[in-house]
Amino acid sequence: MQVLEFTLKILMVVGCWPPNSWTSSLCKRTVYNAYTIFISLLLFTFVLSQLMDIILNVDNTDDFADTFYVMLALVISCCKMIGLLINRKNIEMLTNILIRKPFIPLEADEIEIRHRFDKTIQTNSLCYTILVETTCICIALTSVFTNFRKGTLTYREWTPYNSSVIFRIMYTRQLISTLFGSMVNVACDTLICGLLLHVCCQLEILECRLRKFTLGRNNLRECLRQHDGIFKFAFMVNEKFKIIIGIQFIVSTLVVCSNLYQLAKMTMTSVQAFPLILYTCSMLAQILIYCWYGNEVKLKSVELVSNVFKTEWLELDQSGKKSLLIIMNRSLIPIEFSSAYILTLNLDSFVNLLKTSYSAYNILQQMGTT
Repeated sequence: MQVLEFTLKILMVVGCWPPNSWTSSLCKRTVYNAYTIFISLLLFTFVLSQLMDIILNVDNTDDFADTFYVMLALVISCCKMIGLLINRKNIEMLTNILIRKPFIPLEADEIEIRHRFDKTIQTNSLCYTILVETTCICIALTSVFTNFRKGTLTYREWTPYNSSVIFRIMYTRQLISTLFGSMVNVACDTLICGLLLHVCCQLEILECRLRKFTLGRNNLRECLRQHDGIFKFAFMVNEKFKIIIGIQFIVSTLVVCSNLYQLAKMTMTSVQAFPLILYTCSMLAQILIYCWYGNEVKLKSVELVSNVFKTEWLELDQSGKKSLLIIMNRSLIPIEFSSAYILTLNLDSFVNLLKTSYSAYNILQQMGTT
């Protein structure tokens, strides 16, 4: 039973997940590694050129904002690219855990629960991908009809040459880099959120098995093993991706406030306004899905206590009651995903991010008027 199939295909496209059929061939593995290096160089050289532009050319707030908001998005793409490559074996381990006992669904109702969550993950991943890539296409089309005709690049960057050939190369490289940068973001975001949803899925399957146990149709030892495994699985996901989650929060805050500053300078009828609005919506959606599904995991883990209490536990012997009590006591502490034990993935964090972004925007606006 394959899990996160759509996400793994995106990881394959961005050079972070070699096809299974290629791993046994040295030639194919070498070709894919070269492809991975090519994608990485596209992203890192773009970030470097924009950083050089800020250091060498930027001398006012407007120019700084023009470069900074794009550079930040590429910085998080580079961080995610590194994180995905470093955690390639960990991703394989986590996905393999979900298709082995005690996590693998065994009976028809458990398979139905897994199928429902798999469908939700695929639908959400597809919608998120469409939003992000539509934003990239819109930015590219707008740039072709405005920047390219004027002989200017889509985004500010430092280039030591000034010729029409170099301009076309740099212009094309920017669009390709932006496309792959957005796909790296999509791959990492859908992977983490997919794993969060699988934690919810396992909690629901556990509730289903506990109901069967109280009716004498299941083994309590397997339920205890699964409950312990869910906590360990959630801890592993948090440990492997906590740095990416923390950087994502910081970058999203800065990008949103920078985009607000950019929008404040434009009229809503401006050609550049619509792509920027889409970009802002994509950034908000990016952090919202982390907070939303992190919040769902927390609520689901808390609900386990009351759902266990609703079972026919009165019919159990003393040993069975003690076992259920152990599960309930451990479930009193919810499963929460965080970064550096400061940023927690829930809806309150999303609201705080919006408040912080608006406060930073006000400071940037005051700097621009002075």
